[in-house]
Amino acid sequence: ARMGLPALALLLAAGLLHTQASPSARSFQLDYERNCFLKDGAPFRYISGSIHYARVPRPAWRDRLLKMYMSGLNTVQVYVPWNYHETLPGVYDFTGNRDVEAFLDLTAELGLLVILRPGPYICAEWEMGGLPAWLLWKQPDIKLRTSNPAYLAAVDSWLHILLPKIKPRLYQQGGNIISVQVENEYGSYYACDYGYLRHLLGSFRALLGSEVLLFTTDSTGVEELRCGTLQGLYATIDFGPGSNVTEAFGAQRRVEPKGPLVNSEYYTGWLDYWGEAHASTSAAWVARGLEDMLQLGASINMQVVSWQRAQPPGEYMFHGGTNFAYWSGADYKDQYKPVTTSYDYDAPLSEAGDPTEKLFAIRTIISKFQPLPVGPMPPATPKYAYGRVALQKYADLLDVLDMLCPSGPIQSQFPLTFEALKQVHGFVVYHTQLPWDVPDPATLGAPPHSICDRGYVMLQKEYQGTLERDGQTTLQVTGRAEDTLDILLENMGRISFGANTSDFKGLLGNLSLNSRPLSNWLIYPLAIDTAVQQGWPHTALPKSSSGGRMGPAFYTGTFDTPGIAWDTFVKFPGWSKGLLWINGFNLGRYWTRRGPQQTLFVPGSVLHVGHPNNITVLELEGAPLTPVLLFLDKPLYNRTLGYST
Repeated sequence: ARMGLPALALLLAAGLLHTQASPSARSFQLDYERNCFLKDGAPFRYISGSIHYARVPRPAWRDRLLKMYMSGLNTVQVYVPWNYHETLPGVYDFTGNRDVEAFLDLTAELGLLVILRPGPYICAEWEMGGLPAWLLWKQPDIKLRTSNPAYLAAVDSWLHILLPKIKPRLYQQGGNIISVQVENEYGSYYACDYGYLRHLLGSFRALLGSEVLLFTTDSTGVEELRCGTLQGLYATIDFGPGSNVTEAFGAQRRVEPKGPLVNSEYYTGWLDYWGEAHASTSAAWVARGLEDMLQLGASINMQVVSWQRAQPPGEYMFHGGTNFAYWSGADYKDQYKPVTTSYDYDAPLSEAGDPTEKLFAIRTIISKFQPLPVGPMPPATPKYAYGRVALQKYADLLDVLDMLCPSGPIQSQFPLTFEALKQVHGFVVYHTQLPWDVPDPATLGAPPHSICDRGYVMLQKEYQGTLERDGQTTLQVTGRAEDTLDILLENMGRISFGANTSDFKGLLGNLSLNSRPLSNWLIYPLAIDTAVQQGWPHTALPKSSSGGRMGPAFYTGTFDTPGIAWDTFVKFPGWSKGLLWINGFNLGRYWTRRGPQQTLFVPGSVLHVGHPNNITVLELEGAPLTPVLLFLDKPLYNRTLGYST
C-alpha cells in the first residue's frame, strides 16, 4: 500500500504502555526472542493513528490530537512533506502551519508517542508525493528516488536541515519519537535501487544516531518486499480490512522471521478523485479487522486508503483534513486522476475533526485490549450556517494580467513548461495570435499528453471551451488573422505515486491549427495568491469588465459573522470549477460540475469577528446568472456528474 498524509496508524506489538523510565534508561527496541517491541525494557504495543499537520489548521492541532488520544491511541504517525518546507532550493519555511517542531512538541505535551515518516518521499496523495517540483527545473532529466547524484545532493541538503530538528525529540534523547521510517513504500517504485536505500540508511544513521529504530513499509507482494526492504531497516507491511490477517503477516514473516508483527498502514477509509463517487468504508468492517490484528499482538497504524492496484490498500488516516490551496496530488491509473480538496477519506475523525461512528467502533475495540483514558470524548467543533452571500464580478482574468504577472510576460517561439518558468503551482497564461484568417471551423489541437492539466481557451477574450489531460484535446474555432488566442493552463496537482512523479505541467507540446504549429508566444506565469494575500482585488479600484459569465473571471463579496467565528462549509450553487479565498487564505479547488465534493471546508480560524470577511472566487468555466455562495453547517460530498460535464 502506499502512503498518505492523513492516516490512522495502529502499530500494535505485544505488551502494554509502561510507566516512563528515567531519561538515562529510555530505550525503544526490537525483541526478536519475544516478537515484540521493548519500551524501556518492557514489552510494548502501540496503537497509532495518522494525522497530517499540513492538512490541519494550526489552531485545530490540539483538538484533533486530543480526540485521537481520547480514542485510545497511544501513538500518532506523522509525515513530513519536503516540498511544504523547502519551497525553493535552499529556502526553508518552518513557521505557522509549517512549524513541525511545535506540532511534535504538542504531541508530547498530550502524552502521545510519535512514529515519524520524513520521506524524503511520502506519497500521501500530496503534491508530487512531497518531493519539491523545483527538482524538475534544476535537472529536467533527473531520476527521482534513485542514486541519481543531483537527486541525492538535494536529499542530503534537506535531511541536514530536517533531521537535526528531529534528533532531540527521539525517545532515547528524552523525546517521544519512537521510530522513524526511511523512504515510503519503495518496493512499489520501478527503480528498485538498493544503492539509494543504503545511502538513505547511512544518512539517517549519521544524523539521528545508532539507537533510533528505523523501518520500512511495503505492501505484502513478493516483489514489493524484495525491492522495498534492506538489512538494517525493520520491514513492516500494510493492508486493509477484508484482508486475511494471517496470510498478510505471513508475508512480513518471509522477510522478518522474528520480531513484532506490524501493520504500518491499516486502511480505515478511502480517498476521493474528482469525477468519482465519494468513498466510504464500513465501521464494523474496520473494527473487525482491527480486533483480529490486536488478538495476534500485532502493532498497527490506522490510515485512510489509496492505491494503484486493482484491489488497492492505500492511505491510512485517523484524521485526514483538507488539501488547502494547491497541495492535493494525483494518481495515474490508465488516466490522470486528481485528488479532491477534501481529504476526509471517511476517516474516524471527519474533515472538520468530528468524531464519527467509526471512531467509536474503533474505541470500543481498543478498550478490550488496554484501558482508555479517563474522561469524555471532546465534542464535535461548533459549526455555523452563515447563509447566502451575494458576489459580484470584478474582472475577467485576461483583463488583470498586469496585476497577476507584474514582471510582464516571457517571449518564446514555442510554449514553455511550468518548470521551465520556475512556476510551482497554480496557473500560466499562454498568449499568441491567429496567423491567418480562419473563416471555416478549424481544429485547435494539442499533441497527446501535452495538456497538463486543463487549458481554458479564449479567442478574442471570448471563452471557447476546455482542453484536458487524457480528455478532450481539440476545439473547433474560427477567427481572423491577428485575433488573440489565450490558453489559461491549470496545474491540478502533480502525480504522487508510481513511476510518473516527474510530472511536468503546462503546455508540454505546441498547439496547432489544422495541424499547423502556432508560434510566437507571450507567456504569463501568474502569482494570484501573492496578489490576493496582499488584499487584491478588495483593495483595488473598481474594474470595468464585461458582463459575460463564461470563462475565467474573478468574483468578490463580503460577509460578517454574528459575533462568532465557527467552522462552516461553502456550497457553490450553479458554479462550475474554480478556487476560493477568504481573507486571503486559499481554501482550495471546487469542481461542482464534476463532483463528488460539493462544499469546501472553511475553518473558523480563517474568519474575522468584528469586521467584514473578504471573499474572492476565481471561476474558470462559467458562473451562475446570480452569483451567490451558501454557507452551511455540514458538508456535501457525494454528488457526481462525471467526465461528461
